[in-house]
Amino acid sequence: MQIKLLSIAAAIALAFAANVNAQSTTANTGARADGTADAKPKVDKKARKAEHERIEADAKNAKAACKGMKGNEKDVCEAEAKAKEKTAKAELDAKYDATPRKQRKAEETKAEGEYEVAKEKCESNKDGSKACKDQAKAKYDKAKADIKSKYASDKSTASTGSSKSNMSK
Repeated sequence: MQIKLLSIAAAIALAFAANVNAQSTTANTGARADGTADAKPKVDKKARKAEHERIEADAKNAKAACKGMKGNEKDVCEAEAKAKEKTAKAELDAKYDATPRKQRKAEETKAEGEYEVAKEKCESNKDGSKACKDQAKAKYDKAKADIKSKYASDKSTASTGSSKSNMSK
């Protein structure tokens, strides 16, 4: 009788231990040992590749639309197509690898694209070309400074937060 009771108690204890272990392992998926969540979710490679191919097809179509144009209009069209492609690829990269570095790179790529297009548009403006380019450069520099300050503040709060957690260990 005692052996039966002991074996039943052991079975129940084993069942509870297995249940607790299963709960802790499923709760920790997607989390690191320090308790923070993983930054990289599982990537659907097929969807990412399909989006990449769509971006390239759109860029090819946009560049083909520029073929019938002439002069500066063609240059502006090609610059816009190239800028859109680069920006879309950078944003796609940031979407699937959502790190601050990739986000910053996407924003910088967008600002660079806008600057390149603005410079091409200034080429058609013969009398005010210099002023136009200076204005485009100023806008680009402001965008870069805004991006830098945005990500510098993110970096300082992240480093402050990590140093506090290191101190408590």
